[in-house]
Amino acid sequence: MTALSFRALPAGAVRQTLRTFREGPVLTIELNTPEQGNAVTDTMLDDLLAVLQDQDPAVRVVVLTGSGDDFCLGGDRGEFTRHLAHDPTGSGIRMSGIKAQRVCDALTANPAVTIARVHGKVIGAGMALALACDLRVGSEDATFRLPELALGLPTAWGGLLPRLINEAGAARVRELVLTGRAFTATEAQYLSILQRVVPAHELDAAVADWARPIVRRPPAALRVTKTLLNSLSAASRLADVSVLDAELMAAVVAESHQARGTG
Repeated sequence: MTALSFRALPAGAVRQTLRTFREGPVLTIELNTPEQGNAVTDTMLDDLLAVLQDQDPAVRVVVLTGSGDDFCLGGDRGEFTRHLAHDPTGSGIRMSGIKAQRVCDALTANPAVTIARVHGKVIGAGMALALACDLRVGSEDATFRLPELALGLPTAWGGLLPRLINEAGAARVRELVLTGRAFTATEAQYLSILQRVVPAHELDAAVADWARPIVRRPPAALRVTKTLLNSLSAASRLADVSVLDAELMAAVVAESHQARGTG
């Protein structure tokens, strides 16, 4: 396999919110709404799920990255507002949460090895997308933040919280969630949110370093090993209630909205 060069990949298929590139057994999915900081919308979730469900079985590595200055600025707050305006009971937010869970589950359960290639700001839902991947590399200038509580939201999106606690530990996650403070790529690596940190210009080489040996592994052994790793990781989460994320998000947002309306 030749060394990967993300910028040198040929123009790929363009969906409304994504670009996809294919180089042999490596599929790259690029979040492609840089003018909005690649904020996650329902359309982006639909596009992601469609790409992952239509994935060629010959793909052995899936790379998730973002265009522009930032990997992902989290969920689109404007879309939250529109959902509430349409239905104050939160049904639209509930459906968005269900889509988010499906996308993150599709990344985690993907038969290929998934690699998050992050840079710039990685916020909220963006962190959930990265954590759903098997391997995560970030640029030295990447910053991370979980601002949900300050926005009046629970940290309940795509199974983020149980995955984060599993990787970083409950005490450290509690501090990050309750304070909402930003933290650096170096700290993210210490917390196992990232497995590797490199200068921005070395991100592609780092992805290639991981992808090169993976694509040479026997497919059946790779698939079974990934299933075992996922199963053992899930077994260590004694009470993973992420299935309730969509309901919790909808309930809290609807209650807050109603409280503002009667206050």
